[in-house]
Amino acid sequence: MKITGITTRILAFDASDQVNDGRPGGRPLKPEYPLICLHTDEGIDGWTMGYGIHGDGPATAEIIREVYFPELLGQDPLQGERLWHQLFEKQRHLYNLSDAGVGILDVALWDLRGKVANLPIAALLGIQRESVPSYATARSRDYTSEEVADEVSQMKQAGYHGYKLQLCHGPERDIPRFESAREAAGDGFPLMEDPGGGYTFQEALAVGQALDRLNYYWFEEPIRDRNMVLLSQLASRIKTPVVPTETSMLFELPNYLHYAGISRLRGDVLLKGGITGLRKAMGMAELYGMNLEIHTANSPLLDVANLHVSCSSRNNEFIESHHPMFRFGIVGDPLTIDADGMLHLPTDPGLGVELD
Repeated sequence: MKITGITTRILAFDASDQVNDGRPGGRPLKPEYPLICLHTDEGIDGWTMGYGIHGDGPATAEIIREVYFPELLGQDPLQGERLWHQLFEKQRHLYNLSDAGVGILDVALWDLRGKVANLPIAALLGIQRESVPSYATARSRDYTSEEVADEVSQMKQAGYHGYKLQLCHGPERDIPRFESAREAAGDGFPLMEDPGGGYTFQEALAVGQALDRLNYYWFEEPIRDRNMVLLSQLASRIKTPVVPTETSMLFELPNYLHYAGISRLRGDVLLKGGITGLRKAMGMAELYGMNLEIHTANSPLLDVANLHVSCSSRNNEFIESHHPMFRFGIVGDPLTIDADGMLHLPTDPGLGVELD
């Protein structure tokens, strides 16, 4: 079997009626996502998707086709490990680009291999479980305390296994909203906070101490991921687990194992070099007794890929569910929880989903 071609498309959809709770600044109301298909000489295709919520979708499609795809043309898609390393060798000199290009194409190669084997990707990886609990992430950073409480109550009632806030306006404004969330959630319901690296160290320390008092489950990327020294210092001064590495590259992850207090890592197929890279990261974390919590890619096919990886591992507690606007274009909606707050592994070959 040989890879013979690539088709790139742009999927645009109008999200204006789905973000009436406010949208983060700078994001277009009509996002454009790259949809990518690898073709083979045996008529079996492999599908994948990129990210496009920041206006970068068309550029990503162009880069995938013109920069990365030539490395795959004429190659055997079943030789996935060799191709993954070949792409990363090229990545060494692509100074303007992140590892996401490798991750996007790696998902398509796994989809191809699953179809050839007539098995879901998780079965090729080794199935550990067939469903995963999901937590809900706040749909806005700008909620009032009352709006936070309302959404926490709604998500708990819907069956989610936890709720994550994304506040980054400083301790004075944010702590009352953390308190409101805990009051609405009650004791025992996991709450997380993720400011996306938006706090200074002193702000993160003040917020972390408040999260300790309110019994939050984790404190995600409180300051920028690559500031490992300050992350370690913060982790040593608060009880709430500090969870970095969402934006760290795959080969940076071992560095975090040497810093005291970091007990969980973070990643997804987009930023960690695809299914191949994310499984390597999860295996490393498992050997060190750590969980690696899978971050949503906010891209439907990539989040299905995340689900396959999660179902092949035992050191990932949750799957993240973000705004419904990121769940589009797939028949049957496998990224929506059931009544028990679980996401279920697709059972058809490859990614196991049908495009709408």
